[in-house]
Amino acid sequence: MNSTTGKSSTADHVIIGAGVTGASIAFQLAQRKAGRIVVMDKGFVGQGNSCRSSALVRMHYAHAPEVQLAVLGYKIFSNWEEIVGRPTHFRRTGFVHITKRKYADRLRANIEMQQANGANTRLITSAELKDMEPDWNVEDFDVAAYEPDSGYGDGAAVATDFLERAREMGVEYRPQTFTQSIDVKAGRAVGVTTDKGRISTGSVVLATGPWTRPLLEPHGVDLPIEAEYHVVVILKNPSGMKDRGLTCIDDITRTYFRQEGSGLTLVGGYDGDAGAHPDEFPQSASTDHMVELVIAASRRVPLLEEAGVAKNVTGIYDTTPDARPMLGKIPGIEGATCAIGLSGMGFKLAPGIGVVMSELLLDGKGTSIDIESFYPGRFADGKPIRPETEYDDA
Repeated sequence: MNSTTGKSSTADHVIIGAGVTGASIAFQLAQRKAGRIVVMDKGFVGQGNSCRSSALVRMHYAHAPEVQLAVLGYKIFSNWEEIVGRPTHFRRTGFVHITKRKYADRLRANIEMQQANGANTRLITSAELKDMEPDWNVEDFDVAAYEPDSGYGDGAAVATDFLERAREMGVEYRPQTFTQSIDVKAGRAVGVTTDKGRISTGSVVLATGPWTRPLLEPHGVDLPIEAEYHVVVILKNPSGMKDRGLTCIDDITRTYFRQEGSGLTLVGGYDGDAGAHPDEFPQSASTDHMVELVIAASRRVPLLEEAGVAKNVTGIYDTTPDARPMLGKIPGIEGATCAIGLSGMGFKLAPGIGVVMSELLLDGKGTSIDIESFYPGRFADGKPIRPETEYDDA
């Protein structure tokens, strides 16, 4: 221990980043009694992207390992009080994924694959959806995917719960600690240097999202992550609109939306602005951006045209070229691993990622789920993830 600070100067594992992903990894390592674990963040737990997350919980993906991660995450969310020992933040609303008519066969194939991987999902007709959601326009599609048990949660609260429980099991937490460098010797991670001192370790875990590249570039490693600016608007429901409806991802309008407590609807969009700076992006959305979102979402829920704006939230996605995470060993730096590039899917996958990353660190590979396809070097190797049943223009 460092006698002047009372903090460890050595660790078995150092996790950089205290969002939902880093906190989940710390929790799982602590459960497995993985030695001295230090979590550090340049801010506070859940203060970055996690507190800005729309926090959808759903299992609709076209890549089986993503479905498996989401199903594992769902099981943890569903048993939160038992597993984490805190009151749950998960709200079951039901979830629907709408695609264009031309992708109906792909939708069916994906639902069958998801069912085979443990997801509670099924195909419904537009007429069935209209019965559930009479305020919605359903004339531009015939079938949709429906998950009756899915919904949404709270990104900052989940990160806080994971880390609080991890600290109760002995994890050391260092907020407001800026990581200046990963220390590498002979191609192997040997420590981390921060603005508050150095920690010697042979295991560095990056859960650093869009802040990753500056840490790796000095070592000749460039993982393709781009910061993408996104906007969410929270609307006051107009009178006469059904309250507490389904959570929805809508490929046709390129929006997603869900309830936000009582009398409010959260609306976000698919399209972000690439090339953003993760620390220097607008903290409030422009009127034009909000109007675009409302107009798009009102194509699905016409009554939203009459909604008032309660507030807006802006944030950053750490996006990869195939819009899928990088999970695994960092090429060229032995002892360094990462869980980054979540591409807007971090919240729902984070509990599962914590499990498989702890397995990678302690067992040498993901044993609950095969995460090899997510390996960080896949883009340099020309192997992006491109499932045949993707909705290509979603």
